[in-house]
Amino acid sequence: MQFKIDDIKKLHQKKYRTEFGYFLVEGEHLILELEKAAEQNTAFQECELFVTETYHNFPSRFKKNLVSEKHMAQLSDTKTPQGIIAVAPIRSNSNATNKNERAIYLHEVQDPGNLGTILRSLAWFGNLRCLLSPGSVDPYNPKVVRSSMGAIFHVPMELDVPLESIAPRFKSIATLDMNGKVLSDSSFKQFDCYVFGNEARGVPREDLQTMHAQPFTISGCGAIESLNLASAVNMCVYELMRK
Repeated sequence: MQFKIDDIKKLHQKKYRTEFGYFLVEGEHLILELEKAAEQNTAFQECELFVTETYHNFPSRFKKNLVSEKHMAQLSDTKTPQGIIAVAPIRSNSNATNKNERAIYLHEVQDPGNLGTILRSLAWFGNLRCLLSPGSVDPYNPKVVRSSMGAIFHVPMELDVPLESIAPRFKSIATLDMNGKVLSDSSFKQFDCYVFGNEARGVPREDLQTMHAQPFTISGCGAIESLNLASAVNMCVYELMRK
C-alpha cells in the first residue's frame, strides 16, 4: 500500500486502522523490535518507515521515506517526536494454537497501560496467547503499542472473542476470585484458559458459573480491596511458569 501523509494521520483513529489494516509504531526502540519481529514474521517485512533528517541514515530493512519536522509532528502521537515512525500491518486473527500454548482471556479491559504491560509479560514467558473480548481497548492504540515495548509484535492475539465462545473452545478454565483456591495450589497450572475481567467490573459471575470456571485467589493482607489487573495477570503468569 502506498501511504500518503494524510492517510498516516488517519491511523491515529481505530476506524481507519481497521479499514486500512495498518497501525503506527513510533520511536527507535520499538522500530528495532519491529525489525527483529520481521525476521520471523514475513508480514512485518511490508513495514514502511517515515523519518526526519535525524534518522536519514538509520539502517533498516524497511523502505524509508524522508519527511519534514512539521509533517513528523503531525504524524506523531507524542509531544516530542523522536523523528522515526513505522507503518506496520495488523496481523490477522488466528486461532491455530501451538502445542501446550495457554490462553489468557481479557474481558473488556479498558486501560491501554494495563494491556501493554500484560503483553510484555506474555512475551517474556512465551507460549501464551492473548484473547481480547469485544469492548476491549484496541491493542493497536498508540498507547498500548508504546507500553508493550514491542511485545505486541511477538504475542499471538485474537480480537473480539465473545465470552460465550470460551467454554466450547477450552476444556478447562480458571479465573480469579477472593474465595478460590490459593494460586500456589498445584492444580492452577492444569488449565487451558485463564479468564480475567474488566478493571472495575470483573467478569459477570453468572458467566463464570456457566463456563464452570475454577476460582483461584492471590493471597494478600487485605489492606486494600483489589489488585491492579496487570499486576494480577503478571502474578498468575509467573506462577504458571514457575517450576
